[in-house]
Amino acid sequence: MDPSGILTSVLILGGVGLTFGVLIALANKKLKVWEDPRIDQIVDILPGANCGACGLAGCRAFAEGVVEGVIAPAGCTVMGEGEREELAEFLGVDAGEASKVVARLLCAGGTDVAPRKARYHGLASCGAAVSVSGGGKGCAWGCVGFGDCQVACDFDAILMTANELPLVDVDKCTACGDCVVACPLDLFVLMPLDQKLIVQCRNLLDGDAAEAVCSVACTACGRCVQDAAPGLIEIDQGLAVVDYGKIETQNPEAVSRCPTNAIVWVEGAQGFAELELVGSE
Repeated sequence: MDPSGILTSVLILGGVGLTFGVLIALANKKLKVWEDPRIDQIVDILPGANCGACGLAGCRAFAEGVVEGVIAPAGCTVMGEGEREELAEFLGVDAGEASKVVARLLCAGGTDVAPRKARYHGLASCGAAVSVSGGGKGCAWGCVGFGDCQVACDFDAILMTANELPLVDVDKCTACGDCVVACPLDLFVLMPLDQKLIVQCRNLLDGDAAEAVCSVACTACGRCVQDAAPGLIEIDQGLAVVDYGKIETQNPEAVSRCPTNAIVWVEGAQGFAELELVGSE
């Protein structure tokens, strides 16, 4: 092969590479977006859970929002008070206030009060059981009890009771929403702690039919409606429904005459005092 031809090819390729290199460097300089260096420092302060409890895509998105001033440090519910104050001091802003949001279970039907109608043998998963047999419980709307929510929780905030019912540790819960996604029956919701009236039932049957499959089911008797502040609770499709837009009118008297304890007034943890945890003595 002609040596001059090889040299020409090398020069051409080298020239093309150099040209593209210069163009890329110029484009990078022209199109580069400046980023506030404080963002990386804030990311180091944040817990790094990337749980989305703040309503953003992750800790970096939260850091960007804090730097821009569109969200307060208190918007991160995973950080402790010390970390929030450190972040606020670093930025020279007020830490702000945020009502803690936690996951709440809309079912109190453990196996002690809501018996199974069929035995399920297969993958120990709520999703699998529901797809095969509807879960096997007499109440088709009730918690299946295999603990998909516990498996999904990265913060160890959910524990299964001896009656196959999940309980949320509100101190550990970050409201990330993983349990909401994991539950095939949509029994988990995210609620502020100051929403204290909770209807722990999704059973759409009425009266005796509802109570026949779960002794703590809502029977749509309407007593809570009568005892609550006007307009706070209504009966809809066989269930008591709380209007949380009227949070200032919530009153514990609304639960006093519930014949099944389907509606409860919750202070902090939801039912930990009453139920035995798996493995406890």
